[in-house]
Amino acid sequence: MDTLITSRNKEHYKVRQVGLEHLDQLMAWRKTALEEMAGYPTHHEMYALLAANRAYYEAAIVQEQHIACFAYEDDIPVACGGMCIQSELPSFNNPQGKNAYLVNIYTTPAHRGMGAGQAVVEWLVEQARIRNIEKVYLETTPLGRELFETAGFVDYNGFMHRTCADPLNQ
Repeated sequence: MDTLITSRNKEHYKVRQVGLEHLDQLMAWRKTALEEMAGYPTHHEMYALLAANRAYYEAAIVQEQHIACFAYEDDIPVACGGMCIQSELPSFNNPQGKNAYLVNIYTTPAHRGMGAGQAVVEWLVEQARIRNIEKVYLETTPLGRELFETAGFVDYNGFMHRTCADPLNQ
């Protein structure tokens, strides 16, 4: 059974942006998050997906199209997250045409419910605000829903998703 230490809160964690100097660490955390979300795919599927993720990080971090961070407790990473910065056709609800898509929000099991994930999400939303991005969205699992609701995210009626192809099986 998990023990919740209620004396800890999000101010307890320090969130820092990381770049390519932390690429191996980002990849290790990404692999863990993928395994937890999707189970354990075949070795070939995971290898191909991680190679695509590495290429994405190498290009997007340099071009400032991806902001990655870790939340630290006593200089030990306990949560991570990322923000993909994208352009879209300007509209009434997004006249600037910029949006941020939060991804890879992951907290170690021992730190869940203690504010580390909340600190990451709030830090990423602030990074969007600094960049004048008003539209921030994400997809979540049932495990993460409460965290994002606490951070002010709501279901957006009418948002739909369709997968057109599975690139790993082509």
